[in-house]
Amino acid sequence: MNKSLAHLKSVLEKDSSKSPSPLMRWLNPTLISISPGELEFSYVVREEMTNPMGILHGGTTAAIIDDAVGAAVFSLGKTHAYTTVNLAVDYFSTAKVGDTIIAITSIVKNGNQIVNTHCEIWNADKTRMIAKGSSNLIKTATEIQF
Repeated sequence: MNKSLAHLKSVLEKDSSKSPSPLMRWLNPTLISISPGELEFSYVVREEMTNPMGILHGGTTAAIIDDAVGAAVFSLGKTHAYTTVNLAVDYFSTAKVGDTIIAITSIVKNGNQIVNTHCEIWNADKTRMIAKGSSNLIKTATEIQF
């Protein structure tokens, strides 16, 4: 097992209050399942994650997708960090304060320089898709240290 995947497995079913990512600490998801490139997180929508209408802000949704797919790439055990080149999000439904939402990631193409990813955001029982996004991440010069 790669070190990245082993690290993520050590935080399975825990909140993200100790994540190295300040954004992930703020979003504070719980990792609920993991395999290389396929992670599933649950989030509870808090007031500061919403817009003036009291629903999950589109920017927060995009941030969830971006952070989740970054973690998915990390889980692959690559030697270097990857960063987002682009992010496209489609919005389908809403979530309000107190709702639990689920983000499910997948790797579409695992290239050496570019990794193409996908993420879907669902309501708690996975009967209503809230949003989906795709993103390309590019290899950086930064080596991952453990």
